[in-house]
Amino acid sequence: MINRSKLRKAQHQAAKMLAKAGIVITPAERANIEVADFGLGELEHTGLELVVYVNTNRYCAKELVMFPGQTCPEHRHPTVAGQPGKMETFRVRTGKVWLYTEGAPTKKIKGRAPGGTYTVFHEIELKPGQQYTIPSNTKHWFQAGSQGAVVSEFSSTSRDGADIFSDPRIQRITKVG
Repeated sequence: MINRSKLRKAQHQAAKMLAKAGIVITPAERANIEVADFGLGELEHTGLELVVYVNTNRYCAKELVMFPGQTCPEHRHPTVAGQPGKMETFRVRTGKVWLYTEGAPTKKIKGRAPGGTYTVFHEIELKPGQQYTIPSNTKHWFQAGSQGAVVSEFSSTSRDGADIFSDPRIQRITKVG
């Protein structure tokens, strides 16, 4: 659970990072920046800030803001009601992101799993202007470099509540108290 003060602080920091990246958002989008702490209460290490532009039954577009060293924990997007899981493309706008997916493990990874359950370590380093597409139902996790990162996500329909996390403690929907 995250308290309202910490939520507002994270939203403010995310909005500043988006502005610095040259990404303009509306006042309504700024007020509704989603802060995902994944129920772990360690937003500085495990978390994500999101602006969702559109999410229909056909496609989705978001901005992902990651504070320095922040990690989105390992998960996959499974088939839901006969529909394939989310396929997503990440395009880095600012900062550096280390993306980890299924595949041959990288011998010496640059990121650092912050604790919990991580099982895939095939590293893809993404810098501004670079992108990578993750197939549906593929385990992955990602971490921002020391300057944080802003990442545009383009995907098929997002069904966040159906995501399957490797760490059973994870709660995808943030509770604010």
